[in-house]
Amino acid sequence: MQYTIKIFEDAELNDTKTYIDIFSGCGGLSLGLQNAGWNCLFSVEKNEDAFETYRYNLIDENKKTWPDWLELSNHDINEIIAIHGKELISLQGKIDLIAGGPPCQGFSTAGKRKSNDYRNELVKSYINFIKLVKPRTIMFENVVGFTYSFKDSEKKIKHYSQYIVDSLISEGYNVHFEIINMAFFGIPQQRKRFILVGMLNKDPSKVFDNLRENKDEFLENKDLTDNPSVEDAIGDLVKSNGTSESPDKKNFDAGKYGPALSKYQKYMRSGADTSVVADSHRFTNHRENVLEINRNLLKKAPKGIRIEPDNIYVKGLKKRGLTILNPANPAPTITSIPDELLHYSEPRILTVRENARLQSFPDRFQFKGKYTSGGDYRKKDVPRYTQVANAVPPLFAEQIGIAIKKVLDDASE
Repeated sequence: MQYTIKIFEDAELNDTKTYIDIFSGCGGLSLGLQNAGWNCLFSVEKNEDAFETYRYNLIDENKKTWPDWLELSNHDINEIIAIHGKELISLQGKIDLIAGGPPCQGFSTAGKRKSNDYRNELVKSYINFIKLVKPRTIMFENVVGFTYSFKDSEKKIKHYSQYIVDSLISEGYNVHFEIINMAFFGIPQQRKRFILVGMLNKDPSKVFDNLRENKDEFLENKDLTDNPSVEDAIGDLVKSNGTSESPDKKNFDAGKYGPALSKYQKYMRSGADTSVVADSHRFTNHRENVLEINRNLLKKAPKGIRIEPDNIYVKGLKKRGLTILNPANPAPTITSIPDELLHYSEPRILTVRENARLQSFPDRFQFKGKYTSGGDYRKKDVPRYTQVANAVPPLFAEQIGIAIKKVLDDASE
């Protein structure tokens, strides 16, 4: 496959709102920022499958810019720092934003939260990258657990959020952070995240002011509401619409589109071919005993409340627990473990596409790589379910991208 690669001239870098996406994953943050009018110089993502999704959707189709000194491929951030330190230094004064955050699994309260998780050390890599490039703005995103303290083997307290705040302040940045619930910004998911903005010579708290003040107008312009429900998001993707063989793998069914029944569904379907099966809408082949458990749960158990193993509603539930989605409310936080959520009307877990809808990825955005993985492979693989779960919701990324641009363009400061 041939790629069109355009190299920025210095003047273009200075005249264009330019960003670098590090720990970019499959591209949820970049999709939103580009929809907000930002131009990406390059992205940094270690995993091959996640980068393949990113490249397919945000490079191949859009003829994205890319520097000639960096191979158009997946990269480890530490290797880029070690090999291309001089090139990164040469970007000083030319980059308006570095966006992204290191993998969240080591900080998440849904995981084991080990202080020695190697992924936690990527926070230091993030800071080292910032020191070399010195962008005008930093936007850092992570799980709420990022603000919680760890105790390491020597009983010392590790507080990563304080570390990153102190590091940025020492580099001359003004810093402001908040815990943001994505559901407030039109995402059909109760997804709370730690969002930090650092700015040189600007007040980053104004980004959050803009974010809240612009929300209603932003959603109105897109004909969206600020409180979409699960059914608003995925009600047109039920299995009862009919199936055909999955284009990804034999002996699996893929779902067809039903009528668009909400504003959110219409927005998500824009630009997608709804005459064919939806991308990554492949149904799991549940065993009969699992289907029976799920049917019993749908009959007996409450919706929207996490059900633990050995619950009173049904015997045989051996997983960590699950939640039956409440169709009238936003979903709980999407995770990389797909069997933690059960469809509200069908005895099955959600498809990748349904999770993507709950994250506000439009249907035209296609995911690459294998669907899922388990056991120890979860530590190194980034299949489609994980790509979706780890992403910043594009609809939120677009809003904060607009809010950052407004502060940068404000000449009164």
